[in-house]
Amino acid sequence: MNKNSIKVEKLSKNFVNNKVVVKVLNNLNLNLETGKIIALVGPSGSGKSTLLHLLALLDKPTEGKITILGEPTQNITENKRNQLIRNHISIIFQNNNLLLDFTAVENVAMPLIIRNKNYNSSIKEAESYLKKVNLGHRLNHFPSDLSGGEQQRVAIARSLISDTKIILADEPTGNLDNKNSSEVLSYFLKLKQKNKIVLIATHNREIAKKADYTLSIRDGIIKTSNGK
Repeated sequence: MNKNSIKVEKLSKNFVNNKVVVKVLNNLNLNLETGKIIALVGPSGSGKSTLLHLLALLDKPTEGKITILGEPTQNITENKRNQLIRNHISIIFQNNNLLLDFTAVENVAMPLIIRNKNYNSSIKEAESYLKKVNLGHRLNHFPSDLSGGEQQRVAIARSLISDTKIILADEPTGNLDNKNSSEVLSYFLKLKQKNKIVLIATHNREIAKKADYTLSIRDGIIKTSNGK
């Protein structure tokens, strides 16, 4: 097994709606390698978010296999699944998923704190990441005090501080203006040098242009993979 990739084999995902089976993903085969930024594009409802949730191990496929960094995931225990997520997978959700009772800096520090790292050093490191996304002036604000774009940047900083091998992002620049979108994209590009797998579901043309290649999904099927 390749310990530097995500491998997807014959992956399908169905949902049942009013007793009607809806096939969202249909027999996908992918191999996503480290050191690449991959843009996942497609219309709303095409299955982009569903695929990201499956790769993040937040949901289970109806059929098929997902292998994460050499680790088959179809029969793993709950503890092993949580360990894989905690140590190897960072997720940037479209709706942020910030902890409402914690400040921006505490939200960003949380991945380090749950790994039992020193609280004070975790907070200090979180401050530096927030400054990288131009939120050094919002360290002690709660999510309810932040704009949608600011909340998204907190979520991005929280994901990046984890220093995981895999970063999955669902429309990470959807709530950002052009200036902040460009800054966030530049930081993703730097991750290539750190040998990460970065998969970004996006409608942003600039991200698609600067990605190493683009996966186009429609009706649950990967239609194209365009190398650069």
